Amino acid sequence: MRHWIQRGVVALALLIALPVHPESYATSEYATHWYYEVDKQSTWQGDLTARLQAIEGVFEGELGVYVQNLASGEAYSWRADDPWYLASLIKIPVAAQVLAERQAGTLTLDERLTLAQSDFVDGASPTNWHDPGTPISIRYLMEQMITVSDNTATDMLIDRVGLEAVNQRARTMIAASGGNPDDIGPISKLVGVRQGVYGELHPDARALGGMDFIALRQHPVSQRGQALARALGVNVNTFTQPDYDHAFDAYEATGENVGTLRAYGDLLASLRPVQQGRAMEDLDAEQRQTLWM
Repeated sequence: MRHWIQRGVVALALLIALPVHPESYATSEYATHWYYEVDKQSTWQGDLTARLQAIEGVFEGELGVYVQNLASGEAYSWRADDPWYLASLIKIPVAAQVLAERQAGTLTLDERLTLAQSDFVDGASPTNWHDPGTPISIRYLMEQMITVSDNTATDMLIDRVGLEAVNQRARTMIAASGGNPDDIGPISKLVGVRQGVYGELHPDARALGGMDFIALRQHPVSQRGQALARALGVNVNTFTQPDYDHAFDAYEATGENVGTLRAYGDLLASLRPVQQGRAMEDLDAEQRQTLWM
């Protein structure tokens, strides 16, 4: 599952943002997209279940899909109520909380945060190209977090607005669409994910920092256990999981950064303008439009 979740959730984010209009699918503009081909043949769900079964049968992993028509509320799901590791999906409630605080006047996008060496997180992080001590605007951090999934930028923004506020934001967004906030577990910083996963191999790994995990990331997954043992000065025989993959599974089982796709769909749906004036008064149309764009 974890090897495919990021690709699957990208599809979720794209599809839920597009109201479904079956009558428009007969145009040649969409002829190359399999999901429009389905809708040409039947109602908008078409034979998605059969097609998803076929797709899931040809790759190693599991596939989860949740699609909602924002105009009608009609929805389709495939394993949408199973627990999934949320990966970079947590970045939307982080961005929403930043924009809510911008609206409240407690921060501005031009405010600068000072990059510390302890802020660095592995992954696609242009922020890591800057030297420690560099003042970086919240605007830049937001752009990098959303456009290239910058992990260092994400953790810096979480530090600025507070992890508790981000978690409350996620719950509020889900509830605003009538969903169950308990269907998403607690969100952590992204360095905390690394501490949690490697901590399932050895508890001392929970004290490692971002630079340590960047060093571990240089090794293939199959060799990271041995690299971790060297970094901690311990023997791999002391590990509580046999390898990295089992450690990741054990971390997922804790429920941290895990949720259902249905709940996450409700979170995204809360950004639509029709929700204005309900449970999201502190995030006005301008801020929501920023996230949709």
